[in-house]
Amino acid sequence: MSITLGARSVARLAGVHPDLVRVVHRAAQMAVAEEDFTVLEGVRSDEQAYVNFGKGRTPAECTAAGCAAKFAQPKLAKVTWLKNPLNSVHRKQKDGFGHAVDLAPYPIDWNDIPRFDRQAALMMRAAAAEGVRITWGADWDSDGKPHERGESDSPHFQLAR
Repeated sequence: MSITLGARSVARLAGVHPDLVRVVHRAAQMAVAEEDFTVLEGVRSDEQAYVNFGKGRTPAECTAAGCAAKFAQPKLAKVTWLKNPLNSVHRKQKDGFGHAVDLAPYPIDWNDIPRFDRQAALMMRAAAAEGVRITWGADWDSDGKPHERGESDSPHFQLAR
């Protein structure tokens, strides 16, 4: 019972806080074949934070948040609800590590929300086994009721603050 993280997934964990990396590896150890997953992103550069912030926003909205208007992509779906593009915990924090990771069940089907929910349950079990507190982007208040307030960042896991 386990899956093997591919080289690309392992590389994407570079610079992520060791506690969160342990959780991801433990999840892979605990997973069965049907729970295969891939690491989409770990540490995010400032430029990538601006790119993500610009999705679903106008040039004026970007500029108001301190993000250059060139990053505005109003025709795309919004992918972050941060008010400040540089507040992402994917960015290196004061301790020098990114505190978030984005994962997706593999093969990826963005419309199969139940698979993302099962991925989250696996990550929560792995975090408990490692003694690490994490928060899931589809259950920000960690009350065990995902999507209750429209939370939709199902790939996102971060160290609990």
